[in-house]
Amino acid sequence: MASANPVRIGYVPEHYLLPLHLANRNSLFPFPVELTPCPSGTGQMISLLREDKIDLAIGLTEGWVAGLLTPEGKQQRGYSIVGSWVENPLRWSIVTGKGREELSSVKDLLEGGVAKGKVKVGVSRMGSGSHVMAFVLAQREGWDTEKEVEFEVLGPFKELRDGVNEGKADFFMWEHFTTKGYWDQGVKKELKWLGEIYTPWPSWCVTASEKRFPQPEGDETLKGFFEAVDQGKKLFLEKQDECVQLLGTRELGCYYGEEDAREWLKGAKFFEKTRGIDATMVDDVVRVLKGAGVLGHDVQRIDGDGTAGVKKA
Repeated sequence: MASANPVRIGYVPEHYLLPLHLANRNSLFPFPVELTPCPSGTGQMISLLREDKIDLAIGLTEGWVAGLLTPEGKQQRGYSIVGSWVENPLRWSIVTGKGREELSSVKDLLEGGVAKGKVKVGVSRMGSGSHVMAFVLAQREGWDTEKEVEFEVLGPFKELRDGVNEGKADFFMWEHFTTKGYWDQGVKKELKWLGEIYTPWPSWCVTASEKRFPQPEGDETLKGFFEAVDQGKKLFLEKQDECVQLLGTRELGCYYGEEDAREWLKGAKFFEKTRGIDATMVDDVVRVLKGAGVLGHDVQRIDGDGTAGVKKA
């Protein structure tokens, strides 16, 4: 199964991508691959897929779905959801700048924000997971997203950290263990933890470029990708000590101390079979996104819209 050109795979430099790196390090792919780190997250990968700069990407479920079903997304499309990655929900930490003494919990944000009666949320990109989850948080907290919430696009993780310390935003949300060292111990303390929230769905999916994979259901290159990363997931379960060591070297673009790495490993659960996406799960995501105001109430998932480009058997 030869691939004429390397398969370009976009990923966020976080611990959930360990099976991908293990597959690559152990030469499990039956074709050449190029791994492209995307520190700005799912929104960045959507842009790269549409610009034909990557062929596959692994990112946050809500960002992929929203990216396909917003009015702009329907026009641009450019990708389809073809695989399942992480089975458990993603744990998001809600953090602010280290000097924001007036803020001690999420409940303080509306009262203690830069603008009275309004909270300014830092996001990496509009349509990204950090943006979508802000709506889910607003729904949980009873905030009026039109009158009480304002979004500030700040960029990748470092820019988000700088932004809340410079007063450009009141808070932002990012994966728990990625942020933990910045408000706990180990790394220079830059942030202050206010709370957390979990996605109400499995947290990570795989997407494929429509240009490179116009008919993903029977594509042989995709089949080889799925088989390789499934083997990577098995190695993840078998080589936990190696995983802890990798997370402590910064080789993968992220760093986690041994205690945090082992705590995460206890709860990390990947789909055993990567190929395919559960259309019913996507329907649940759409329902939550509509309730949170991310998608219009008239939006419906339909076959052929890319949200279930390859259905799970």
